[in-house]
Amino acid sequence: MPKPRWMPLPGLLYAKVVKQYRRKRVVGVKHRVVFSSLEAVQQVLAAYGWKINTSFVERLNLDIRQRVAAVGRRVNTLCQGEDGIQHQLAVFHAYHDCVVPHASLRQPLRMPEAPNGTGSSKVWQPCTPAMAAGLTAHVWTLQEGLMFRVPPWPPPHAV
Repeated sequence: MPKPRWMPLPGLLYAKVVKQYRRKRVVGVKHRVVFSSLEAVQQVLAAYGWKINTSFVERLNLDIRQRVAAVGRRVNTLCQGEDGIQHQLAVFHAYHDCVVPHASLRQPLRMPEAPNGTGSSKVWQPCTPAMAAGLTAHVWTLQEGLMFRVPPWPPPHAV
């Protein structure tokens, strides 16, 4: 009896960028679609004005390396095991998605707001990835993120 294989969801769109190097310089870039079709991937990305590239993944990798010490370099910390690294990544995930506004997601204000003191008026509304996904309506403070009480998970069903 063969082992069951993991299969992706039917709606998954997944493409990758294959770069060709010559003498440490990129000389060619090819796009390879792993799941779905090239037309379907390009249609979804075109709605946002995007193309297939690695910039989003590389930016996220940089953020993780800078903010999660155990991932970025060899360190002598308390999280040398897998469990500790998972906890650090969970805190990073909440901080990155709910606390830190991203400049690429900011929204223009309908009416510029006057500053409290001197300076230019506020013309942009900061936005986090959680706000863009509709999960929250405001930028969280770090205290809100750390003090948030997670509801209990539903108990697993017996198999």
